[in-house]
Amino acid sequence: MQAPADSNPVVALITLTAMEIVLGVDNIVFIAILVGRLPASSREKVRKLGIGLALVIRIGLLFALSWLMGLTKPLFELMDHTFSGRDLILLGGGLFLVGKASHEMHAKLEGPESVPGHGGKAAANAAVGSILAQILVLDIVFSLDSVITAVGMASQLWVMVTAMVISVLVMLVFAKAIGDFVDRHPTVKILALSFLLLIGVMLVAEGFGQHINKGYIYAAMAFALLVELLNMRVRKVSTPVHLHPGTEQRVAEQLSEKKG
Repeated sequence: MQAPADSNPVVALITLTAMEIVLGVDNIVFIAILVGRLPASSREKVRKLGIGLALVIRIGLLFALSWLMGLTKPLFELMDHTFSGRDLILLGGGLFLVGKASHEMHAKLEGPESVPGHGGKAAANAAVGSILAQILVLDIVFSLDSVITAVGMASQLWVMVTAMVISVLVMLVFAKAIGDFVDRHPTVKILALSFLLLIGVMLVAEGFGQHINKGYIYAAMAFALLVELLNMRVRKVSTPVHLHPGTEQRVAEQLSEKKG
């Protein structure tokens, strides 16, 4: 366990809150991509539930620090690398994220046409359950990163819990706006999936003991997003590329919401 970054709890709280908000970006992007597959009536509920699950898991891990620290104990050795429980979780989560991002890219560009909400109530409930399960898996993986960062930056439990609660509240406030923005702009959606793909590769590398500074990934994606925002500003009049599934219905729903 690393030494706290600052002995002043107020400074530690501000610093840790800012860090937790940054670490929550991948959570928001992942949830935004997944809930876009749901009917408009279910998206907000699933979005809030997914972010709430992230908070519950992170606080639960904080109160199980002895178990969490035990995850770093070596389990077995393979190819001259000793794997721990944490390594296996990161490796599994990274592979899942790489596979999911690749699958979503295919579905958005070449997948079969489908419209959210079609197929009956049973199909809609199954879709909600499947998406919540996927959010839960990645919440666990992202929470490990978040909690380990918190333990390294603060010594008081109340500071860590408060920082996580504040960061989740910020996520709740901005998640819908970010999700709607991503859903409205096809190129931003592909950039978001590329971001998740990079995060997945980073998690796989971490699972094999190769540390990659997450700041490089955030900087690259921020630059790509800046370029895309400039493109949007320069090309004010343009017709977005059609992405599967159900693009027309989502656009119609958003227009009706604005008129209402």
